[in-house]
Amino acid sequence: MDFSNATLNRLAVHYVGNKNNQQPLLLSKKEQSPDKEYLEKFSQILLGKFSNCFERYSFHHTSSLDYNEVYNFSAAIFGEPETFLEQSSQIASHLYEVSLHPKIKPGELYVTHFGDIMVGDRTVEGIGLFKAETKSLFVELDPSDTGLDVYMKEGLEPSRIDKGCLVLNTDREKGFELIIFDNASKGDEAQYWKDKFLGVLVNQNEFLHTHGFLTLTKNYVTKHLPDQFEVTKTDQIDLLNRSMDYFKSHDHFDKAEFEETVLHHEGIIDSFRKFDEQYRQNNAIGAADQFEISPQAVKKQSKVFKSVIKLDRNFHIYVHGDRDLIERGFDEAQKKYFYKIWFDVEK
Repeated sequence: MDFSNATLNRLAVHYVGNKNNQQPLLLSKKEQSPDKEYLEKFSQILLGKFSNCFERYSFHHTSSLDYNEVYNFSAAIFGEPETFLEQSSQIASHLYEVSLHPKIKPGELYVTHFGDIMVGDRTVEGIGLFKAETKSLFVELDPSDTGLDVYMKEGLEPSRIDKGCLVLNTDREKGFELIIFDNASKGDEAQYWKDKFLGVLVNQNEFLHTHGFLTLTKNYVTKHLPDQFEVTKTDQIDLLNRSMDYFKSHDHFDKAEFEETVLHHEGIIDSFRKFDEQYRQNNAIGAADQFEISPQAVKKQSKVFKSVIKLDRNFHIYVHGDRDLIERGFDEAQKKYFYKIWFDVEK
């Protein structure tokens, strides 16, 4: 996806308070038309918020897409651009109706229409929905006869917008394709953006498959494996490192190859398959034994694949390489465990 030539064609701003806290809903009666120079900068900042969003979503409703409000408002904008302001007000009103959790913050809703977004080799339109809940303090200096006068204002810093959604005009019959970000992704008050307001389901793609299988593997190695077999912390780290190395060195994932290459032992493979089946059922994850590996998902997960052994409050041992160069034992005289490490060069 390429935003470098994207244009911001229309912009409407509404204020959406918390209905449960009796805060107001203020709807604009006209579209905004900032200077072209600022509009281009604003557009790139807004779209830049999606640069690290790799999950894809679609609008959804248990009965029919006809009952998903934002889907219908978006379809109306794509079909009849002249109704943009009217539909943007409907979107803001819908957001107000679902802003019922007492912790939901009020803020401005920016509704935008983008053109010239490149998706693969196609140029598509997009509708952006951005909610700004966090204000920043700005300082302005004005020259005067006595020097400089200082004025302070509170306003929006575009790079700090809290929530966003980009609706791409593709796959309309399947609920369009969406990209979403939400800085407040935890807690009940955070779920309203995806669930109550947008009403979306995540699409299965390479990022999701890669991220999901690495999460599954980490949970198995760190939580389930020690209950099934006698393994040391070093063995667990070695298995996590081999798992990550497989994903870093392959473009395509094959589960049978992964089991043979990484897990090795028949008993562990059988245990892993049972855990895999139960994990997928509990987390409603579809089976995917082969898929293209997403480098972005691997990079993201590598940050949580811990290769460190924490010893009391004295030492941390980071294990990145050969498992055979570290040995664990117990000293009878000291009545303490120890690690023996072999190495060539101290840096």
